[in-house]
Amino acid sequence: MQRFIPLTIARHWAIRKKLPSLCHRQVAAMSTLLINQSKYSWLKELGLQEENDGVYNGTWGGKGEVITSHCPANNEPIARVRQATLAEYEETVQKAKEAWKVWADIPAPKRGEIVRQIGDALRKKIKVLGSLVSLEMGKIYVEGVGEVQEYVDVCDYAVGLSRMIGGPILPSERPGHALIEQWNPVGLVGVITAFNFPVAVYGWNNALALVCGNVCLWKGAPTTPLTSVAVTKIVAEVLEQNDLPGAICSMTCGGADIGSALAKDERVDLVSFTGSTNVGKMVSLMVQERFGRQLLELGGNNAIIVFEDADLDLVVPGTVFAAPWTQSPGLRAVFTAYKQMLDPSTLYGPLHTRQAVEQYKAAIESAKQQGGTVVYGGQPTIVTGLAHDAAIVHTETFVPILYVLKFKTEDEAFSWNNEVKQGLSSSIFTKDLGRVFRWLGPKGSDCGIVNVNIPTSGAEIGGAFGGEKHTGGGRESGSDSWKQYMRRSTCTINYSKDLPLAQGIKFE
Repeated sequence: MQRFIPLTIARHWAIRKKLPSLCHRQVAAMSTLLINQSKYSWLKELGLQEENDGVYNGTWGGKGEVITSHCPANNEPIARVRQATLAEYEETVQKAKEAWKVWADIPAPKRGEIVRQIGDALRKKIKVLGSLVSLEMGKIYVEGVGEVQEYVDVCDYAVGLSRMIGGPILPSERPGHALIEQWNPVGLVGVITAFNFPVAVYGWNNALALVCGNVCLWKGAPTTPLTSVAVTKIVAEVLEQNDLPGAICSMTCGGADIGSALAKDERVDLVSFTGSTNVGKMVSLMVQERFGRQLLELGGNNAIIVFEDADLDLVVPGTVFAAPWTQSPGLRAVFTAYKQMLDPSTLYGPLHTRQAVEQYKAAIESAKQQGGTVVYGGQPTIVTGLAHDAAIVHTETFVPILYVLKFKTEDEAFSWNNEVKQGLSSSIFTKDLGRVFRWLGPKGSDCGIVNVNIPTSGAEIGGAFGGEKHTGGGRESGSDSWKQYMRRSTCTINYSKDLPLAQGIKFE
């Protein structure tokens, strides 16, 4: 019996049910900003105006290029943001380094209390901020709220962590000696985030970095600047209420010039970059050239492997959820589910930019040229007939295309999962317990996220999030991810009156 692998070639998409009215229309760009329309007056609850400062380092500013943020569902302009100049970036780094001197002296549990307040402030704005994510990024409202909830949850996680950070006391082989591990903050953490998670990814980094004793400098995606501004305003208010330097959580909106400056800057002790593999390579080289520390969350190309003993009641919704939602049975059941998504009463979010639309079209043409057949067209799309090693199958296009491949053996399916260069997330559906543990073992999936009977999306904050190979190897959020934001010192303390050497060496 042949099985199949639905390959999710892109991540982070959304099925939209009862879509807000703003995304029902497909219209050309209009001169009137959405923020000036009465039905979008809620944007002002986030402190947003017609034109907004895109720099924060304790004070607000922005003397660079003025950019307009657009709603991807209808291309209407929402509001404008004044980006940072390189001079403002320089000023922000200086203020952040000064702020670190204050923040690092605050005991970790007290830092956790500030992070708790940040989480509470986000809770109070969760619906309106989730609406902004939906409006500016294009994901559905419930996912926008869920993304803010991730930041809140990570804040809660970080509060507990603030009382648990520490290294072990190790047994010394020398009498009268103590051997301990000491963990200290790295200093300034530069966080560069992507458009697809304009709140959550910053939250993963920010909450953990803060309780570890670091300060943060955030450069969000150029296409979601309003979300960056709104989140920073919430965080800045908490810092101000506690008489702390605002530069503890700085922000510089900008393009590649700001990103390059941050990556090359030796004063930035850790660069956390989320984005494409191609851009990640460039960032990595810049950071490596100065022997800097980096945390990379790059491309994904996620496979769901379905075996003949799988529970189709789990497979069908799981595949539909993972494929279009995060931009990755009867196969007929999946077709039916896809058709339901395109029913007028069931909508889902738009592609984020015009460029993404062109990438989507180009990917379909490439799939056809490489032997694929579009068995269900439109958006989303299902393609069959491709070889497992077809170039398009190995490419993260970041659009809602589902490639369905048939395989014959377990070993073949596992090898197809592992042969792609990206290694973010993977999943199998099966009831075979032996197969489950082979999948989790050394010859199973080589991804950072390895799931069983659930789709490839929806990671919980308690576990480390990240992937291997061209996904970059970084880990964020839970488990021991906090260690990436700290430096470790192995300390030996001699409390005796002798000076014995390790390994029993004696010079006599």
